[in-house]
Amino acid sequence: MKLLDKIQFPKDLRQLKKDELPQVANELRKFIIDIVSVKEGHLGASLGVVELTIALHYIFNTPKDKLVWDVGHQAYGHKILTGRKDIFTTNRQLGGISGFPNRKESEYDDFGTGHSSTAISAVLGMAIASKLKGNPHRNHIAVVGDASIASGMAFEGLNHAGVTDANILVVLNDNAIGIDPSVGALKKYLTNVKKGTAKDENIFECLNFDYSGPIDGHDLPLLLQELERLKSVSGPKLLHIITTKGKGLQKAEENQVVYHAPGRFDRLTGELQKKPDSELPPKYQDVFGHTLVELARKNKNIVGITPAMPTGSSLKFLMDGIPDRAFDVGIAEQHAVTLAAGMATQGLIPFCNVYSTFLQRAYDQIIHDVALQKLPVIFCLDRAGLVGQDGATHHGVFDIAYLRCIPNLIIFAPMNECELRNIMYSAQLGLDRPIAIRYPRGRGVTMDWRTSFQKIEIGISEEVKKGTKIAVLSIGHIGNLVKKIIAELPDSEKIGHYNMRFIKPMDTKQLHHIFTHYSRLITIEDGCKIGGFGSSIVDFANDNDYSTKVDILGIDDRFIEHGTIDQLQGIVGLDGASIKRHINETLNEL
Repeated sequence: MKLLDKIQFPKDLRQLKKDELPQVANELRKFIIDIVSVKEGHLGASLGVVELTIALHYIFNTPKDKLVWDVGHQAYGHKILTGRKDIFTTNRQLGGISGFPNRKESEYDDFGTGHSSTAISAVLGMAIASKLKGNPHRNHIAVVGDASIASGMAFEGLNHAGVTDANILVVLNDNAIGIDPSVGALKKYLTNVKKGTAKDENIFECLNFDYSGPIDGHDLPLLLQELERLKSVSGPKLLHIITTKGKGLQKAEENQVVYHAPGRFDRLTGELQKKPDSELPPKYQDVFGHTLVELARKNKNIVGITPAMPTGSSLKFLMDGIPDRAFDVGIAEQHAVTLAAGMATQGLIPFCNVYSTFLQRAYDQIIHDVALQKLPVIFCLDRAGLVGQDGATHHGVFDIAYLRCIPNLIIFAPMNECELRNIMYSAQLGLDRPIAIRYPRGRGVTMDWRTSFQKIEIGISEEVKKGTKIAVLSIGHIGNLVKKIIAELPDSEKIGHYNMRFIKPMDTKQLHHIFTHYSRLITIEDGCKIGGFGSSIVDFANDNDYSTKVDILGIDDRFIEHGTIDQLQGIVGLDGASIKRHINETLNEL
C-alpha cells in the first residue's frame, strides 16, 4: 500500500502524478477486498467504481464540489479516500462508520443515500442553491447506476434538470446489474448504445443533457481526460461509463449477484467461507418463495411482483419455475404497487413482495390505488423489524404504524413459518380487501415447515398460554422469544401469552377476555411504539373504558443505527434479558 498509505484525504491524492493513479487503484481495490473479506459488507459495487472514485476526487475539488453516490453501497472507495481509511475496519459495525454515505459522518458525504435514485434530485437541488447563493460554477456530481436511473424518481430529476442551466454532471455507471440483473426497456436501450445499434436519437440528449460516452470506466487516463473536459462545460451533462461490477476479483466478476454482499470470503481466491453443515430452520424469505410456487401451481391466477429484489425476496423461485407469472419491475416501488392494483382489477391474485423499508416509497399508491378501491393485493413485507448492519435506512420498523391508519387494509404478522404459509394460502382463497403480511429478515424456528395448508380466519388470534396476572401480547416472530422467556420464569403460571397475529382487524373478543382476566398487559413488537401495535391496544382499552395498565415494548422515537440484530435488540430493549427483566419487575409491582 505504498501510495495509499500516503492518502488520508483527496488533497493528498491530488499531490500524486497522473501516471501513479493506476497503482492507487490497484491498492484501493486490494484494501477493500482485504477488509470486506473479513468484516463483510457490500463488495461488488465498490470494486466496480474504483477508477471512477479516484478520478472524481482527483479532478474535482471535493468537498467544495458536491459528490453524491446513488446508491451508497458503491461508496466504499470514496469513504477510504475521504478520511476514513484508518477506521474502515469498523464499517457497518456497532459504533463504527456506516455502510452508506452519511452526512453526520463526513463533510465529504454530501447526501445520505441508502435507497436508490435520489441523487439527481439532490444534486439538482444543491446546484440551484449554489446559483442562488452566487456560486454558479461549483460542480455537482451524481453517480447513478443503470438500475437506479430507470427508477421514476431519477427520471423526474432528469426531466427537471434538462430545462435548467444547473451545473450538474450525472455519471451513468452502466454495468447491467443493480443487486440482481437490471431489467426493462431502458436496459435494452443502454445495451444497444454500447453495441452502437441504438436509434439515432439519444434519450439523454433529447432531455437536453450534454451527453458523452459510452467510455470504459476502468480506463483511468480516459476518465481523467473526459472529467477534466466536462468540468468546463456548463449546464446539465451526462457521462456514460461502462464498468464491471466486482472488477478485480474473478469470483465477484463471475457471480455478481452473490458477490454484491457475499459475507466472508478468501481474499486471495474469492472462495466463500463455508458455513457449518448443521441443519437450520429456513429463512422466512425462502418459505415465502417456495410457498408462492406451491400455491401458484394450483391457482393459475396467482402472480408475483418485486421491485428489483428477486433474489433477496426469493421471488426468484417463481421466476425460475413459472417465469410468465413473475415480474421484476426494477427499482420502481410505486409502479409495483399500482401494477398489482391493475392486475387485481382483472381477477389476478398479485403477491407484491417489497422490503418493508422500500414500501415506504409507495405510500400514496397503497392508499390511493389499492386500499381506497378495496383491491385484494397481497403485500408481502420482507425485512420487517430491525435488519442489522445496513442500519437506519433499511430497518423495517415503521410499517405497522404507517399501515395501521389506512382503512380497508388487513395487517398480519406470522409467528413462525407455518403461519406465513397458512396466511398466504388463506389470502389467495379470496379476500374483499388488501392484506399486508410482515415478516423479518433471517431464519424462522421450524425445521418441518412444509405442513399441509390450513385456513386462518381473518382477525383471530391465538392463546399460546393461559396465565393469572400478566398477559403478554406479542406480534410476529418475536413471539418465539417471548414463549421461551415465559417458560424459564419461576412464576410462569402467572404469565399469559397471546400471539395476536392480526394488527388489524384486532381480535376484539380475545382482547375483551384479556382485559377482564388480567391485571396488567405488556405488548411486544419489533416496530416503532408511536402508532404501532401496542398503541392500538391502548386505543382499544380507551375506547372500551378499561383502566388496566398497558406497557408497550418496542422501538422509541428515534432512528436506530447499524449493528448486528442481537446488538440492536439489546439497545432498544427487545432482547431476551430486557424482556425478562421487564416481566419480572412488573410481577414485583403486582
